[in-house]
Amino acid sequence: MNDKFTPLFQPLPLPNGVTLRNRFVLAPLTHVSSNEDGTISDREIPYIEKRSEDVGLAITAASNVTALGKAFPGQPSIARDSDIEGLREQASAMKKHGAKAVAQIHHGGAQSLPALTPGGDVAAPSEMELASFGEPQKHQARPITQEEIEETIQAFGEATRRAAQAGFDGVEIHGANHYLIQQFVSPYYNRRDDEWADPFKFPLAVVKEVTDAAKEHGGDDFIVGYRFSPEEAESPGITMDLTKELINQLAGQPLDYLHVSLMDIHAETREGSYAGQKRIQLIHDWIDGRMPLIGIGSIFTAEDALKALETGTELVCLGRELLLDYQFVRKIQEGRDQEINATFDPNEPTKYHLPEPLWEQLYNGFYPLPRRDA
Repeated sequence: MNDKFTPLFQPLPLPNGVTLRNRFVLAPLTHVSSNEDGTISDREIPYIEKRSEDVGLAITAASNVTALGKAFPGQPSIARDSDIEGLREQASAMKKHGAKAVAQIHHGGAQSLPALTPGGDVAAPSEMELASFGEPQKHQARPITQEEIEETIQAFGEATRRAAQAGFDGVEIHGANHYLIQQFVSPYYNRRDDEWADPFKFPLAVVKEVTDAAKEHGGDDFIVGYRFSPEEAESPGITMDLTKELINQLAGQPLDYLHVSLMDIHAETREGSYAGQKRIQLIHDWIDGRMPLIGIGSIFTAEDALKALETGTELVCLGRELLLDYQFVRKIQEGRDQEINATFDPNEPTKYHLPEPLWEQLYNGFYPLPRRDA
């Protein structure tokens, strides 16, 4: 291995005392490959095992905590005790080569798909009309009730229990990408006039429920992380000023890491008092060493990974690149970084060892990728 890449392979202790073997993280990639009922399918096990082989931390695809929160076809479920058997097989495959395995727990909120939810029902912080994953036209979301809010918070705790019982090393709370938790933070989605109008009340209630369940069912070394999106294009939406407040709230909780969702790790703030400054560096400064930060976005080469780490982020998350080359980390470690594949070839005979539904999504451009035929 080229010595300059050594920092990428340094172990990292988390606040709960668990040590990750290196700085690489498998991103929670939507794979549309679970069984129709949300149970883990045979085709997704080898897919996620390959991509977990060499990273320090591996995160599952977003797994819905209630039937009302299902937002993707082929989405894994962690909403029922009957899901545990398949989840156990998944956790075992992810941990097989030494990675820590984390289940991402999720509720789609307004982005849940009527075709997949009971009775075609969709609930969000406030009434809203929008189109989500692959929909040809918009659907209507109704305001979620007080009772349903409480039930959903409890569902995140129950999902945490199931993750622990299935053998996962932790959970990641999905508070990003315009799903339910982010919707409560966002003034674009949350137009309530009750106690839940407070942008931090719902996410902090979920964090407390999850961390309490983690301690009870997973023990002191059970990992709990939180993913967030720092800025929205919608107006009025989440701004970096609001994100600074959110980070200060989250940094006071018993979490083991924060995970910022970015398409480009070096992206600059869009507007406001921080306009033109790199989001990743602002966020890292605001965390101020209280817990590690996972950064992600457009990391396709060994040099990209090193530059990502040099921003200050403690962990480098790989999403699209691990779809293209599941041996990315190993090739760097073995001094074969020039052999890394960073482009999508629609004629690749192995189809990148992906489940057929995910291959089709890549072929149709669901994930923006550098293409070999471009």
